[in-house]
Amino acid sequence: MIDIPDQISTAWIAAALVAFLAKHFLADFLLQTDWMVVGKEQPDGWFLPLAAHAGLHGALTAALFLIVSPSLVWLGLVDALVHGTIDRLKSLATRRQKLTPRQSAFWWLLGVDQTLHHLTHVGLSILLAAAGSAS
Repeated sequence: MIDIPDQISTAWIAAALVAFLAKHFLADFLLQTDWMVVGKEQPDGWFLPLAAHAGLHGALTAALFLIVSPSLVWLGLVDALVHGTIDRLKSLATRRQKLTPRQSAFWWLLGVDQTLHHLTHVGLSILLAAAGSAS
């Protein structure tokens, strides 16, 4: 069980949030290849590119927990699964509605996608900060 104390260091929570924002920027933008971007959106052959993209998110999350609390490194797998699920659902909705970047609904959906990723990171940040505060 993960123990979340009643009080968490403000410095730890701020550092964890910044770390997860940086992780997200790296994995979703700087390190995401064209193969991942295009491949995960395809009706067929989407699994490997999506798995690679989500796996990158999971690996970076695992690295953060490895530094602060190695016993929680498994949360990298949780992040990969959650991230992959969110991205897959966005892809399905985009295709089903035939959305393009020229439609406002496309951007609303992208905003929902990014918000869900950031909410995931808020939860992970709390766990990382709690582990860091306890040490």
